[in-house]
Amino acid sequence: MTMHTHTLGTTGPQVSALGLGCMGMSALYGDADRAESIATIHAALEAGVTLLDTGDFYGMGHNELLIGEALRTAPAARREQALVSVKFGALRDPDGGWSGYDGRPAAVKTFAAYSLQRLGVDHIDVYRIARLDPAVPIEETVGAISELIEKGYVRHVGLSEVGADTIRRAAATAPVSDLQIEYSLISRGIEDEILPTTRELGIGVTAYGVLSRGLISGHFTGDRKLAANDFRAMSPRFQGENLQHNLNLVEALRKIAEQKGASVAQIAIAWVLSRGAQHGNDIVPLVGARTRERLAESLGALDVTLEAADLAAIEDAVPAGAAAGERYPAAQMAHVER
Repeated sequence: MTMHTHTLGTTGPQVSALGLGCMGMSALYGDADRAESIATIHAALEAGVTLLDTGDFYGMGHNELLIGEALRTAPAARREQALVSVKFGALRDPDGGWSGYDGRPAAVKTFAAYSLQRLGVDHIDVYRIARLDPAVPIEETVGAISELIEKGYVRHVGLSEVGADTIRRAAATAPVSDLQIEYSLISRGIEDEILPTTRELGIGVTAYGVLSRGLISGHFTGDRKLAANDFRAMSPRFQGENLQHNLNLVEALRKIAEQKGASVAQIAIAWVLSRGAQHGNDIVPLVGARTRERLAESLGALDVTLEAADLAAIEDAVPAGAAAGERYPAAQMAHVER
């Protein structure tokens, strides 16, 4: 495995070809092992992964504290290479419920102050609101991030889960490094309008959910029992007939993986990488590995080369729109700008 680096868009930082999404180490996928989580972050840094992605609402701040601890205990050279991307704005209650999003400038600056403290850093490399606040123009939210950049607390403006019009309005307000958005073999809705827009404007894409929360990893089984604190227990794609349909897609993908001498997860990640390779490597997948074993598997995708025939076979096995069920329950899909 050789770790290459790419620049996020035309104005963003140089980052590793794969990033590490840290959410599952703190929330939404059931219980996690703190020691193993920190060891996984250390292993990622050692392997040359530089981009760590989090949100201030993951575990109500727990994830930022975890990353902060991992950075403090990493070798100095590895700590200095780390770039942290933070999502903000999601409002939670003590029961773990969701109460909308807050993109007001004063709130943006407050969120940033707490994140800097929890992470134990003097700046955040990429800062983005997790979902559009419908009550606040994106120009105001991005403007507040720009003020934080002027003061040295943030390096770059990012976006998350917004549509083409919002992307254009944000980019007209300040340089935008990247759009973070779900993109995988079974989540391809960005291809029609959003990807052409980011490419026109020179904005990179950090793709999360590249394994669709483990669904297309090759490790998920139909009889798996999910914990009460695992949000996949309520995710439409993991329910009943939807789940069986989607696992059938995985089995079709497994046949291709076996022919390539790779795992299903590696093929799925390599496919996302291939979509960016056609356009100056403008897509950086975020892998949500929670253990060193899963991290090593994900990193192996960098050594998988997909030829034209492979890509055609993958397209036949898992064509666009093949998945059954939405990627979030209806209440959460309402916050995703389409």
